[in-house]
Amino acid sequence: MERKIYQDLQKWKKDVNRKPLLLYGNKQVGKTYTALEFGEKEYKTVAYINSDNNIALQSIIQKERTVDRIIARLTVLVGETILKEDTLVIVDNITDEDIIKAFKTFGKEKNDYHIILITSCREKLSLFRGEELQYRSMYIMDFEEYLRAVGNVELIDFIRASYRNNKAMPFHSVAMEYYENYLIMGGFPEAIKATIDKESDLKVKMIQEKILDCYKKELLSIDTLIDVQRAVDVLNILPYQLLKSNRKFQYGLMRTGGRSKDYEKALNFLNANGIAYKCHKISEVKTPLSSCKDPESFKLYLNDTGLLFMMMHLSKNKILMDDSLKYILYENNIANTIISCGYNLYYYQSEGKAEVPFVIQTRAGKIIPIEVVNKNVSKAKSLTLFMSKFDIAEGIRITEDNFSVKKGIRYIPAYATFCLKENL
Repeated sequence: MERKIYQDLQKWKKDVNRKPLLLYGNKQVGKTYTALEFGEKEYKTVAYINSDNNIALQSIIQKERTVDRIIARLTVLVGETILKEDTLVIVDNITDEDIIKAFKTFGKEKNDYHIILITSCREKLSLFRGEELQYRSMYIMDFEEYLRAVGNVELIDFIRASYRNNKAMPFHSVAMEYYENYLIMGGFPEAIKATIDKESDLKVKMIQEKILDCYKKELLSIDTLIDVQRAVDVLNILPYQLLKSNRKFQYGLMRTGGRSKDYEKALNFLNANGIAYKCHKISEVKTPLSSCKDPESFKLYLNDTGLLFMMMHLSKNKILMDDSLKYILYENNIANTIISCGYNLYYYQSEGKAEVPFVIQTRAGKIIPIEVVNKNVSKAKSLTLFMSKFDIAEGIRITEDNFSVKKGIRYIPAYATFCLKENL
């Protein structure tokens, strides 16, 4: 399946200042598959090394300190010659900082070796970072990638054209149907492939359950067993936190007398590793938005709508017939889009309880409020009140209706959420 990051990898290969690339993202999002596909298509050979419990690799990085010596030993390890320019070296499942340090050697001096390092340890990125490496993040497949996977590229062109011109999209109902299927299935490549292969809904659900179990196993790396269990509890309760009319995370739902300090490590682990994302409350707007956040008030979104749907234990018909449930998936998808653009999540709530689900400050300093419109609520005033109070000229409403612009507010169909990346 075609992934957008493939083009980034092609640019990296041609970069005259190329350094080893650290590719990071959650488990099961397709990092290894994409790197191997890139290697097979763009290089003569691929040298793949799984670093997980690899004693031979550990011996190499402990003993060797020069590019030539490391390459010589890696050639023996993989059993074939590693060629300059023509071999892609992939080192997978990196959790050890020493491995990163060893491959930073290739970024300290110009050489013609092409190396991709892969990790799912997002919380360790601050330890892995350095000027000797280049970086790319990878997330689940967005709706655009999904449409490509199912063979409807033409619909992407119509959506993008309508987004850029603020004009009605001629195949609106078709796009909404595809989008609702995508929300329920989610963006994990294995689940999408199963759908393309016409596997049963039960098979897709089994794949989603396996991925969720994979994430729960990751929690075992938390320092204490009590925090491991608390992180599992947070994941299990997350759908019910979002089902409330007030979606603010409430510790009291975890257990009677639950307090923030009891769940701090668990929540920080889930957020740092991109399994669940905190969306912090702000009550005012100033630069930077991070200075406005209330650390104790936040919503929690899951990194995939398909997993969220599966955890709700609901049928597809129930979701599509119940707008309140459907809008939870819409919100979760918007949260994932904002995160994939490299921004933190914030929502606005005034003392009068007027709420804007998402507020973003772009790299250029522009404030963009985003509201999700419930068609059963005739007058959604929170966005206009927010814009008036903070003198903001433009806002976005995500809706089930077609594209339009009214009084400085862009109405964007939910299926066009992926286009927001053009403005963020």
